[in-house]
Amino acid sequence: MPLFEILVWVGTALSLLGLAGLIWSIVKVARAKRAALDDAQLRAEIRAALPLNLGALFLSVIGLMMVIVGVFLS
Repeated sequence: MPLFEILVWVGTALSLLGLAGLIWSIVKVARAKRAALDDAQLRAEIRAALPLNLGALFLSVIGLMMVIVGVFLS
C-alpha cells in the first residue's frame, strides 16, 4: 500500500473520529438544554462541552487536511 494511500485512510479515520466527537458534543448540550437546568448549571454544562467540541473540530480539520494532502500527492 503506497504511503499516500495510507495518509488518506488515516486522515479519513481522524475526520470520522472528529465528527463523532462533534456529534457527542451536540448531544451533550442538547441533553443539558432539555433537562431544564437553571442558567448557571446550563452555562456550566456548555463550558464543560466546549473543550470536547474544539478538540473534535481540530481533529476533524487535521484529518481532512491529511486526506487532501494524500490525494494531491498521489
